[in-house]
Amino acid sequence: MLNFFFSSSCRKFYYITLLRDPVSRYLSEWRHVQRGATWKTSLHMCDGRTPTPEELPSCYEGTDWSGCTLQEFMDCPYNLANNRQVRMLADLSLVGCYNMSFIPENKRAQILLESAKKNLRDMAFFGLTEFQRKTQYLFERTFNLKFIRPFMQYNSTRAGGVEVDNNTIRRIEELNDLDMQLYDYAKDLFQQRYQYKRQLERMEQRIKNREERLLHRSNEALPKEETEEQGRLPTEDYMSHIIEKW
Repeated sequence: MLNFFFSSSCRKFYYITLLRDPVSRYLSEWRHVQRGATWKTSLHMCDGRTPTPEELPSCYEGTDWSGCTLQEFMDCPYNLANNRQVRMLADLSLVGCYNMSFIPENKRAQILLESAKKNLRDMAFFGLTEFQRKTQYLFERTFNLKFIRPFMQYNSTRAGGVEVDNNTIRRIEELNDLDMQLYDYAKDLFQQRYQYKRQLERMEQRIKNREERLLHRSNEALPKEETEEQGRLPTEDYMSHIIEKW
């Protein structure tokens, strides 16, 4: 998942983001962590403070979690990979930030999900990595910009190269239940926005074609003499008369 600030030529800033299928995203993050990646520099600021070690325990000891198995990755109850997309889109201050005892877990989950949905709706643009061409189309139509090259749909990723059984997939879906719900909502909203932009484009094209036909017909309707008169240069006597008037 990627979050951005985007600025148009008139310096108006927008929040935009790209969402990804939660299972693929989770597996991709596991492979990333397995190779030694960490988020130690992330402050996780919320309501003006960072979480305490008790609020956000670490899943591993040492400098990183390189070499961790997928089972170890899934077994850590504090793993921020779980429902990462909802957490990054939601307003955490509504649920006491990282203080899990602030409100009951079920209520916390529902508030986070609704907050993430609202913030997604309020974004001028968001895309889905599984729909690259449609994402490009929406971006270009939303901000009136054109990319030099078309987006490519790469289905072969590090996550795609991971072979997991159905039980593991179900476990990942359970761990990312909020992300699964958000992604279903996002796909529906994405398709609505795409269809709206396509309909708008077709309507604009019909208006343009109608105007061109009307212009063509009006040009054909002009009398031949009038057309010739419009193209005739003023005579010398007429020009002399104009000069005398001035």
